[in-house]
Amino acid sequence: MKVTGPSGPSASQGARPAKPAGGFSVPSAGAAASTAAAAAAAGVSGVAGVSALMALQGVEDATERRRRAIRRGGGLLDRLDELKLALLGGEAGEGALERLGRSLREERPIDPDPGLNSLLAQIDLRAAVELAKADLRRNAA
Repeated sequence: MKVTGPSGPSASQGARPAKPAGGFSVPSAGAAASTAAAAAAAGVSGVAGVSALMALQGVEDATERRRRAIRRGGGLLDRLDELKLALLGGEAGEGALERLGRSLREERPIDPDPGLNSLLAQIDLRAAVELAKADLRRNAA
């Protein structure tokens, strides 16, 4: 038997019954009922498979949550670096500040590792300090 995809199993070439010489045959009632049942079952199993895949995609495991937290922290460090380069270049760095604020507002996933959480909290604090300093500079001017 050969499985060809979402349409379900089909008989392979060698397993097909030989056609009568007359070219016309009427399938028996049992064969029609089993074909209809198989088609109905294939349709239901296809929907159940898609539902299971959708449910699995919604579940986030610890490694994915950790990966997202590390990616967010790295992005914040990159934004802080952009701001540093802009300020050293004599620019106001408004674009870098906007990107930093946007990155800081992203939700931070909580990781079971307290060391990683502490490090990410320190990165968040540094970004918040830089945003506050920029606000002070704007208000003083």
